[in-house]
Amino acid sequence: MTEILKLNSIASVVKENLPEDRYTISENAAAPAGILVRSADMLSYDFPASVLAVARAGAGVNNIPVDVCAEKGIVVFNTPGANANAVKELVLGAMIAASRNVCAAAEWAKTLKGNGDAVAKMAEKGKGQFVGPEVAGKTLGVIGLGAIGGLVANAAYSLGMNVIGYDPFVSVDAAWRLSRHVQKADNLDEIFAQSDIISLHVPQIDATKGMINVDSIAKMKDGVIILNFARGGLVKEGDVIAACESGKIYKYATDFASDALIGVKNTLILPHLGASTPESEDNCAVMASRELRDYLEDGNIVNSVNYPAASLARSGSARLTVLHKNTSNMVGAITAVIAGAGENISGMINASKGDYAYTIIDVDHVIPSDTVQTIENLANVIRVRVL
Repeated sequence: MTEILKLNSIASVVKENLPEDRYTISENAAAPAGILVRSADMLSYDFPASVLAVARAGAGVNNIPVDVCAEKGIVVFNTPGANANAVKELVLGAMIAASRNVCAAAEWAKTLKGNGDAVAKMAEKGKGQFVGPEVAGKTLGVIGLGAIGGLVANAAYSLGMNVIGYDPFVSVDAAWRLSRHVQKADNLDEIFAQSDIISLHVPQIDATKGMINVDSIAKMKDGVIILNFARGGLVKEGDVIAACESGKIYKYATDFASDALIGVKNTLILPHLGASTPESEDNCAVMASRELRDYLEDGNIVNSVNYPAASLARSGSARLTVLHKNTSNMVGAITAVIAGAGENISGMINASKGDYAYTIIDVDHVIPSDTVQTIENLANVIRVRVL
């Protein structure tokens, strides 16, 4: 039986892809081959030597030491797009709520309690303080057109909005899914200058951290609405707070609460509800468990954040997988060892990603242990598995 450790509560649908006759899933696995995780902090986690892979049921991996795992030969998976619809719906809801002052109006309505028959007239008299603009006809600028950003852009167009998007790294698949009515911006300044509402959908990396700051806000329209349902660190909170208090920003809506933001004028702060739907949790669990099983059983890598994608249909009696550094002549060195042992290669794939690479080799016969040991001893080889 293969042990799987779960560090958070994971939807039970994982059992469909990790069947009980082959896998045991528990919170106290002693020698797990794989780990399923959602939000648990693994940054200082002491990985057992048995761990081959970590599957994050969600897109962000800030809670996982990705580089450390790569050095140890642990493949880290995430589930991009599995919660995209859930986040899209929340973004659209927040956009309308922010524009129409829905939350503030609902809180004010509660104060009318106890006025009996006078409530209806009081509500009519007081509603004027919550007047807010419709989103139809407004321009939405979407920064990042991946799984979530693309859905938001398409849905916003369906609401009658003008939509412009910016993403210099958009994938071919994402581009195909994007409505032809979404206009392309050549740079961020176009988004800042033209948008009535700006929605952020990019990862938090060095290049994007603090991208919404005093300088970028100055380039925006007065009364802009900013939606941040991607990562809290994309904005400089002090700059956003100052702009909200001055009225430069009409509303800042975010799914990332902080002590500094709570109670600030013109903010809508939510407690990270983006993927908090039963459908999203099931989707993430299903994708994570499929990725984990495909890697553990067949060595295929799909949606890894620290190793390249590589999948190969089985064509031999045995399969050798090698995680290694992305250096010259690694494939030649590995295949030379196999050829020297008199083995015939029936199928092979090699791929690289940054500093790391991965090779899958199918051979006609079971690979002798001394051949495997020789490959393990090659310089820059990190981990070898025989499947």
